[in-house]
Amino acid sequence: MDTSAAVRGRHVQGTGMALGVVTAIFFMWGFITCLNDILIPHLKASFALTWVQAMLIQSTFFGAYFLMSVPAGRLVAALGYKRSIVAGLGIAGVGALLFWPAAAAHVYGLFLGALFVLATGITVLQVAANPYVALLGPEQTSSSRLTLAQSMNSLGTTVAPLVGGLLILSAEPRTEAQLALLPQAEALAYRAAEAQSVQLPYLGLAIVLALLAMAIWMFRLPAIPGAEGEGAGKGGLREAFAHRHVRLGVLAIFCYVGAEVSIGSVLVNFLSSPGIGQGMSEQQATHYVSLYWGGALVGRLVGALLLTRIEARRLLGMFAVAVMALLALTVLTSGDLAKWSVVSIGLFNSIMFPTIFALGIARMGKLTGQASSLLVMAIVGGALVPPAMGWIADHHGLQLSFLLPVLCYLYIAFYAWRGAKPRI
Repeated sequence: MDTSAAVRGRHVQGTGMALGVVTAIFFMWGFITCLNDILIPHLKASFALTWVQAMLIQSTFFGAYFLMSVPAGRLVAALGYKRSIVAGLGIAGVGALLFWPAAAAHVYGLFLGALFVLATGITVLQVAANPYVALLGPEQTSSSRLTLAQSMNSLGTTVAPLVGGLLILSAEPRTEAQLALLPQAEALAYRAAEAQSVQLPYLGLAIVLALLAMAIWMFRLPAIPGAEGEGAGKGGLREAFAHRHVRLGVLAIFCYVGAEVSIGSVLVNFLSSPGIGQGMSEQQATHYVSLYWGGALVGRLVGALLLTRIEARRLLGMFAVAVMALLALTVLTSGDLAKWSVVSIGLFNSIMFPTIFALGIARMGKLTGQASSLLVMAIVGGALVPPAMGWIADHHGLQLSFLLPVLCYLYIAFYAWRGAKPRI
């Protein structure tokens, strides 16, 4: 009997099971992140916010990535991947629970605080789970493997708009001025219903996150030799940042997440605007938001196959150019053409985050954790780019604001063709 073959077989089987278990985490953080796209129109109307004020939802959520990714990296270095994943799920669960008092008090600042805690948990998951999947097999297939895992993230973002639209946007939103004109009893009843529309979905999320944390704790995830445990991540952030492909990859992640979040944040309002949706309601627009994220799901499934045949840097550059063309159509046209061009962006966004991430941590060895922390810090692009797009929307119109993401994808194309090759 060939014992070495049997050992290899058990290793492959264990790796496959571990990959399957970890992808459930990708689904959850995709679902949670995309719910922000439903919260924005809900809270914008409820609190009578400007676009800049409403985009604070994304600034708070993604700002946590910048502030908490270094502590998250240290946590991963100290606890290892498995325990850090469990901790991240627990922190995210606490953040979801905090939506209950925020909605009951009807205070916008409390919503932002709950989002920050929730995003802190997601930050820990990003720092731990992304490199874990990338390292869970041969380096030459890391982009394909991470893209396949990220397809579950896209499944979460596809489902979230439908669930959020049904549970959160089902009632017609009313501003504070409108409520002041209602009888006191009717206004109180509306506030109670509005609070419940947010409380129950996030309570359900907290329960699911707790159950998933227990499942991960009981499952035996294989360790990654040479990438975690004692000695992992001791090289320091500066040493990792000194590598050109990491440094440029940080800016690529910043641009990608900033552009993706900006587009997703305004989709409901853009698609339901008179010149585009032609009478479409906000709840109906959530179905097209689901198609936008569903395109990312299809793109990642197809992209995982394409990345086994086409060099990752080349495919990334091609997809970036395709998105720029679609954004040009979104800005220059109206009606169905503008509607379907913006929805189609999701298809080509699909491979970008996992591909940039895998390219950014390539050949980093024991510095993988530090490089991962830097790349996750760059997700702060989702905090900074949306308010800038909101400012353009407030002053020059929502449609013209789509010009800002064009610049982001232009840099991604540069990174793909010039900046992503490791010089080690």
